[in-house]
Amino acid sequence: MNKVILLKKRPVGRPTLHDFQFSSAAIPVPPAGKVLLKALYVSVDPYLRGRMNDSKSYVSSFEIGKPMQSGTIAQVVDSKHAEFRKGDYVSGNLEWKEYQVSNGDGLAKVDGKVSPLSSYLGVLGMTGLTAYLGLTEIGIPKAGETIVVSGAAGAVGTVVGQVGKITGCLVVGITGTDEKAALLKSKFKFDDAINYKTSHNLKEAIRIACPEGVDIYFDNVGGEISDAVLSNINKHARLPVCGAISQYNDSKISSGPRLQPILLTKSATMRGFIVSDFSAKFPAAFKQLASWLKEGKLTYAETIVEGFENIPQAFIDLFDGKNKGKMIVKI
Repeated sequence: MNKVILLKKRPVGRPTLHDFQFSSAAIPVPPAGKVLLKALYVSVDPYLRGRMNDSKSYVSSFEIGKPMQSGTIAQVVDSKHAEFRKGDYVSGNLEWKEYQVSNGDGLAKVDGKVSPLSSYLGVLGMTGLTAYLGLTEIGIPKAGETIVVSGAAGAVGTVVGQVGKITGCLVVGITGTDEKAALLKSKFKFDDAINYKTSHNLKEAIRIACPEGVDIYFDNVGGEISDAVLSNINKHARLPVCGAISQYNDSKISSGPRLQPILLTKSATMRGFIVSDFSAKFPAAFKQLASWLKEGKLTYAETIVEGFENIPQAFIDLFDGKNKGKMIVKI
């Protein structure tokens, strides 16, 4: 039988396992012009939390009683499609099913001989593209500048920091454990890292770590952490807003410092973005990331959880910061 994970109900606050439902169905047979895919690796990402709400956003909401979906690496196990052969590996935004039929739209072939298959969900996938394009197109880093990254030990944050170092910037990461802070400095070559949970005065800790002020703030978390960074920005600072994971489970809109006076007096630019905003630049960005990875200038971390049935828990664990780098479920 074919296992499937459905959205059972919309979460109130932090998601729980009760918000998901397991189902099963017969393994489908692909008709003419389609392929049968077997999931190998499934990506879980913070943005999926927003799709669980019934609200208008940049992407449609998941429907109650319908399968969840996210980035997936799959293998073609049967093909009646001219462009795909049995045994091909593909990447695409697929439903949370062990097996599914696709007409090929949105699928891209990936080569496990070039890089491990799971990396196409991370550093060579939307994660890497988000980090690279958000930083280079909005942050516009220049050698000698200072970059601060929140959610720095996550999938996007680790790539942002490394790209910042490649461009000649001083890079400071903000994370939630001493272990992750040490990892940022040892594996990913950040110049410094701050554990916001043990910092008694985050604003002051950022000031000390960034003696020349903050030129670029790559924001993955929002909330009080971002308030502390904003108080340290320089004139003409650039602030790419990639995510706000600290607020995704809030049932009410939180209040905080009013940003307009800071942006005004610092002549700063804050811009939210979705990686698809830069879709025309995907091929060049992928080529650059792959080149740096091959040259050893770029590395990555993955937290691999095994078992299809563990996809919901892996997703929930993102909100407790249990991942180092990309959180992936191996089927």
